[in-house]
Amino acid sequence: MLHTLIVGMGRSGQGLHLPALARVRAAAPGLLARAPVVAVDPFRARPELPGVVEAGSLEEAVRLSPPARTVVHLCTPPAARENVLARLAGLGYRKIIVEKPLAVDLTGLMAVARIRRRWDLDVTVATHWLDSGLTRRLRAAVRGGRYGELRRIDVIQNKPRFTRSTAALDHPTAFDVELPHALAVVLSLAGGARIAGASSDDMVFERSRVPRLGRARLRLDHVGGVRTEIDSDLTSPVRERRITLEFDRAVLVGHYPCSEADHCAQLRVVRPGGEATRSVFTDDAFAAFLRGAYGRYAGPVSRMHRTLPVQVDTVRLLTEAKRLCDGQGPGALRREEVQGGVR
Repeated sequence: MLHTLIVGMGRSGQGLHLPALARVRAAAPGLLARAPVVAVDPFRARPELPGVVEAGSLEEAVRLSPPARTVVHLCTPPAARENVLARLAGLGYRKIIVEKPLAVDLTGLMAVARIRRRWDLDVTVATHWLDSGLTRRLRAAVRGGRYGELRRIDVIQNKPRFTRSTAALDHPTAFDVELPHALAVVLSLAGGARIAGASSDDMVFERSRVPRLGRARLRLDHVGGVRTEIDSDLTSPVRERRITLEFDRAVLVGHYPCSEADHCAQLRVVRPGGEATRSVFTDDAFAAFLRGAYGRYAGPVSRMHRTLPVQVDTVRLLTEAKRLCDGQGPGALRREEVQGGVR
């Protein structure tokens, strides 16, 4: 049985990882140890939580969670990740789930890669949309060829994020909040890509302005010919996570769950002539992701999680998009202005 150590008890650690672990424990008895979850937060003090033992430091956590039999959930802000990851590795932890994004720039990505290679870490990135039931259905549609060739993907990721964006600058730009989820999915569906355009806006409300945390847009040309547009508005008055796949003979419109309040997804298939079918199904993607990760960690350990290359490409593309926006200011960019991307 595997123990759990959560490092960072902010929104992700306390609000997402901890409840999902409880659902995994209930659904898969014997996978997680009966011992309490150990939590360490280098940045804030937390009230007592049922089933959680708080350690004052990573060194103290070692006495409570044996490194060889512990899965670490690294939920600290990505900009502060390198030092914490190195300390965990030095203390003997090897099984590490890292909150998305893996890094916010290429410098951070290379630092994580060096630590991973030096200590032979088994790193899994928590972009759980890849484990979503909706994503699995979309992937089957692409591979099965029932609707012809995939031509275009559009993703909308909208939610109001004013309070969190002003209370804690845990993500430097809107590209780092929701886009890592969508970008990993579209790369898994349509393959490698290069940037065709990118733009970003500040978050403005009342007399406040938060640079680069309002809206992010990204256009991709995939090597197989598919075109993708992703639009994430963190100033939207409504929540929506919608993905649209255009095939030769149908359009598939999927809606991912928008919050922990509901774990149902929806998929609508529209064929020529307006004929449409709609399905609604349970899609607790994060619990499914954790169950799969713990199941893999409990067995023979592989040296690289199957999705890690996609996560690396995600960071590279988002880094290029941010660089272009910083250099050119808000507004779309032409493809010929872009260098790099995934080859």
